[in-house]
Amino acid sequence: MHVARPGIRGWLTPVALAVMGVLIVQKGWAENYFNPAFLSDDPSAVADLSHFDNSEQMPGTYRVDIYLNTALFATRDVRFHAVKAAVDNSGLAACLTPEMLAQMGVDLPVLMAHKQSGCIDIAQAIPAATSHFDFANQRLDISIPQAALKNDARGYIPPEQWDEGINALLLNYTFTGSHNSDHSEEGEDSDSHFLGLNSGLNLGPWRLRDYSTWNQDSGGDDRGRWQHINTYLKRDIIPLKGELTAGDSYTPSDVFDSLPFRGVQVASDDNMLPDSMKGFAPTIHGIAKSNAQVTIRQNHYVIYQSYVPPGAFTINDLYPTSSSGDLTVEVKESDGSVSSYNVPYSAVPILQREGRVKYALTVAKYRGDSSEKEDVGFGQGTLLWGLAHGITLYGGVQASSRYRAGALGSGVNLGDLGAVSLDITQAYSQLADNSDHQGQSIRFLYAKSLAVTGTHVQLLGYRYSTSGFYTLDETTWKQMSGYTGDEDDEDEKADWSNYYSLYYTKRGKVQINVSQPLGKLGSVFVTGSQQSYWHTDETQTLMQVGYSDVLAGINWSLTYNDTHSPGDAQHDRMLALSLSLPVGQWLHPGGDAQQAHHNVYATYSTSSDNHHSVSQNAGISGTLLEDNNLSYSVQQGYQNQGVGRSGTASLEYDGAYGNLSLGYNDSQNGDYQQVNYGLSGGIVAHSHGITLSQPLGDTNVLIAAPGADDVKVDDQPGIHTDSRGYAVVPYATTYRENRMALDVNSMPDNVDIDDAVTSVVPTEGALVRASFKARVGERALLTLRHLGKAVPFGATAVSGDSGEESIVGEHGELYLAGLAPQGMISAQWGRNPDQRCTARYQLPAASELLVRQTVDCQ
Repeated sequence: MHVARPGIRGWLTPVALAVMGVLIVQKGWAENYFNPAFLSDDPSAVADLSHFDNSEQMPGTYRVDIYLNTALFATRDVRFHAVKAAVDNSGLAACLTPEMLAQMGVDLPVLMAHKQSGCIDIAQAIPAATSHFDFANQRLDISIPQAALKNDARGYIPPEQWDEGINALLLNYTFTGSHNSDHSEEGEDSDSHFLGLNSGLNLGPWRLRDYSTWNQDSGGDDRGRWQHINTYLKRDIIPLKGELTAGDSYTPSDVFDSLPFRGVQVASDDNMLPDSMKGFAPTIHGIAKSNAQVTIRQNHYVIYQSYVPPGAFTINDLYPTSSSGDLTVEVKESDGSVSSYNVPYSAVPILQREGRVKYALTVAKYRGDSSEKEDVGFGQGTLLWGLAHGITLYGGVQASSRYRAGALGSGVNLGDLGAVSLDITQAYSQLADNSDHQGQSIRFLYAKSLAVTGTHVQLLGYRYSTSGFYTLDETTWKQMSGYTGDEDDEDEKADWSNYYSLYYTKRGKVQINVSQPLGKLGSVFVTGSQQSYWHTDETQTLMQVGYSDVLAGINWSLTYNDTHSPGDAQHDRMLALSLSLPVGQWLHPGGDAQQAHHNVYATYSTSSDNHHSVSQNAGISGTLLEDNNLSYSVQQGYQNQGVGRSGTASLEYDGAYGNLSLGYNDSQNGDYQQVNYGLSGGIVAHSHGITLSQPLGDTNVLIAAPGADDVKVDDQPGIHTDSRGYAVVPYATTYRENRMALDVNSMPDNVDIDDAVTSVVPTEGALVRASFKARVGERALLTLRHLGKAVPFGATAVSGDSGEESIVGEHGELYLAGLAPQGMISAQWGRNPDQRCTARYQLPAASELLVRQTVDCQ
């Protein structure tokens, strides 16, 4: 027998509640007893309630919250059997199976001797272990001494609970475009489009992925240009706590610079470790003078493209294609001018916990990012080993036909002083001109968080390379500049514009990324880097400083950028001020801040550069709809030096089946207009059909509640089930519990769900199904009659269709949900054959919210 937890939309008569309260036996100096005969002068009108003597409950399967040593462990169905002397007076004892106890971390060999009918009596098996069932709150408390538990790390989830997901086809798409109208004397209209496609196939533990992009600019090839970024096949290797990758990918950047490759790699996956055992895409800051297009490239590939309004902007949702490699940020203004700068991107110190071994082994071909490079075969291996006293040793080797390198280093935790690492790389290179070189590169990294002041030094690093040091990437050039090696001959020196010139090799590089909260005074961040080169005094520099604060509800920030590239005559400097005023909260003080009409903000921004160009912009922005998933913005601006006025308006809608965006820009006193638009989303094909979704992450959850259409998913704005009861929740956390819940208040009147909450633990790249049992049908209050009388109070009735169980009220009333238009109900009020009956019902075709009907029980 399955006893479901009452649904939120459940119904119980006040009389039944009162009687159940009377039936509860109070413990005192003497046992109290309620005689069921007091309920009626006719004994046959009352069911056999002897089972409820001493507050005992019906055995069966209950959905309960399981607490292990006072911490919530899981919510699941547990079978309970009747016992004569339960310590909690419920008359029930939980059937704890070996599988359940193994998931709790109990040492099983000790318990198997106490196994009875598939259940283990933990009170006999483990001294001082107890189990207590709070029936009223459906809570099962299990107490097990720490000595009987395995010494697992906090947050550890056994691999047996990891879900590989279901077989599925996946497609993630992002499309952006713009139409530009130039009404100046020499201007002409133009169009630009970008399409990014992430497609995939999941088969068991295997993940096949492909990423391709398409760019079109009417100023170039009207047919557009496809770029294949990568294709790879991947799967977990659970015993090695790692993953196997075959195809196009990137080597890790712990020891050497990350390299694009096409081949095979086996490497550790830290996500398989619990959070307590785990050892960086950067945040991009910039300033736009006008409505601008921001494009970010890594290894010459476009990995991000978006449109931003004038003023300071922040991009914090970047998904790089590798774990290191400088990012090139390109800001294209509405007048066609382009500014760009590099953002350094590398990992923090590589300290590992004691006993932790992190590895990577790659055998592949270098995947050249341009036609000027060769796809040479190479091998690479790296190893990081955590030792005692906070020390980590690490090293690696690289080898190809024209390159050999070895690296060795160590990191140490200095306690209050932070963490540092120092390594040296020795390389032997043969360049495209067949010249041989050898050199060294020394790298120093430092990281520290000061708890007292709140300072967070994300990365402070310095690298020094000798003039003969080259990387494997540099040896893959097919040709070199015409430099012959005569440093005294100025005519023979290479030019910065010659991208395959290796004359100006990298010498020293320093970088820093610091953030500092100032309490009530706001916070400040500093990001900077400087790269120097051999044979020249030219340097490449980047400095960004920002300050932000909240004053009387007003958010404001001040940002300063200073960039310089080799060959440029002067630095590019820019200062920007941004303000955001919470107009919605001011108009509705003390109201619900979550209401859509309260999310209205007035904004103002201004910027100035060292060329005396000044721009100002003011506008209003906010969100609409119940889930705040429709955002809007209207801006008006002005820029000096003959540019004139400008304006912009934009809308973005995040729906269950994808996201839409639309924008309009008007600048240079109306001479230039731009319409930009975007569409992004996901398509998932699985065994139950095709489901559309918002843009997919790498790991996703498929909500499966067949029959429950248009039901919202908690904490997921804009996401609701489709007409078949399916929805996709993107961006699940791998190897961690992900709580999935349906909003029962949004369910149709004819739908009930036994439990609207469940949890899933997906593996990397999985599409995990979160199943919900929806009962679709009518709600009915039936009056059961047997031999001319009401079925006795307390009888148990079961629906033959849904299996839902309920208790008959004092006048034979029975409430059931999820009923078919017609069906059968079984009732029982004793152990004798004449104390049971079966009723057939047929509900009217045009039913109300609650059907009331009297049926005969034969």
